[in-house]
Amino acid sequence: MTPSRPKVLASAYACHPEPSTAHFPGEAILGWHLAKEIAGFADLHLITWAFNRQGVEGTITDGDGHPAQVHYVDLPRGLYETLRDRHLGARMYYYLWQRAAAKAAVELHRREGFDLFHQITFSNDWMPSYIAPALPVPFIWGPIGGGQRVPRELMRTMARRDRRQERSRTFLQNVWRATPARRRTAEKASAILVCNKETRDVLRRFRSKIVDFPVNGIRREDLAVRPEPAESRDGFRVLYVGRFDPIKGLPLAFEALRILAGIAPAVSLELVGEGPERPRLEALADRLGIAGRLVWTPWSPRSEIFAKMRRSDVFLFPSMRDGGGAVVVEAMANGLPVVCLDLAGPGLHVGDEYGVKIPSGPPDVVAAALAGALGRFWCDPGLRARMGAAGRDRAASFYEWSRLGQRLRGIYADALDGRSPRQEDRS
Repeated sequence: MTPSRPKVLASAYACHPEPSTAHFPGEAILGWHLAKEIAGFADLHLITWAFNRQGVEGTITDGDGHPAQVHYVDLPRGLYETLRDRHLGARMYYYLWQRAAAKAAVELHRREGFDLFHQITFSNDWMPSYIAPALPVPFIWGPIGGGQRVPRELMRTMARRDRRQERSRTFLQNVWRATPARRRTAEKASAILVCNKETRDVLRRFRSKIVDFPVNGIRREDLAVRPEPAESRDGFRVLYVGRFDPIKGLPLAFEALRILAGIAPAVSLELVGEGPERPRLEALADRLGIAGRLVWTPWSPRSEIFAKMRRSDVFLFPSMRDGGGAVVVEAMANGLPVVCLDLAGPGLHVGDEYGVKIPSGPPDVVAAALAGALGRFWCDPGLRARMGAAGRDRAASFYEWSRLGQRLRGIYADALDGRSPRQEDRS
């Protein structure tokens, strides 16, 4: 029988409400928000990286304001300094951290007697848990991604060096998937929460345990402001927010913009972010003759980015392998219709009622399809308004963190009662 407030041990290596790049931002926000939700319905003990102490200390509480028990695990400082800038160094540090965290978890369980263990972050299917097999309690894994990869035909949008790195990444992931530690993790899990269909496919052997569950959520206060009516805006403003990385598909966006400019003279694309691809992208924009239509904006506070979303007409996010795609959910929450590829996290988030998903294919075909989707929105302000409102409603009804916490509570109840995840938990 499920206890009214189960005693839960959760591991969230990345866990911080306002992370810097060093905290692994997407993972850290996921870890912090889910830990906060768990603390609302369970007696939570959290194991996290000591680097998160300043953001975590005293910020994760139950409904009565009582703080969760947080246990900080660290490794020698010199080891972090040695590994942090090396290729795969962060992953190696995390492996070593997990081994130390597993020892701490065994001692905590001996003392506390947990009902359930949940590994939240890191959230990849190919990274095994070393804590779960050491504890004789039900185990929840995720939400995890990792199965996504850049489709072969779209590799042509990337520089040769980046294509090599992408193939190396896939090879090393498959090596980890073949390890006994990863197999034990999947076999031990009572429920495996996955954030995209590609990861679901990688784990299809364990399909009875799989629940679709996003790695991205939205705060209630971020839904408070309704968007400006699309008809009142000047021109046609397309927005992208994210890093300028090879996997983000921005060459596809630029080619789509070149095509669209032939029928929509007032179209512009604002790019908010930074990253190593910018020089290559600036050169490409010059070659395509669209440099004058681009607005390059540095990273901004979330409030400013949300204000830009409410002033824009369409959110364009042609990423080729984003496991989660938090910014897509944020665009939906701000009433902005989304155009993306039907891949990974964005492909799971975006439905036909509030955006357009383009299937993978040859780059020229994909770029033309992106231009066509943007053209539909340019021609029809009413369509923009309807899809924007539908996206906002979807974000409010499904992605608000408290709703994700309610779903998680049901998943815990199934695991504690020895049941497979219920079908109604699947999206």
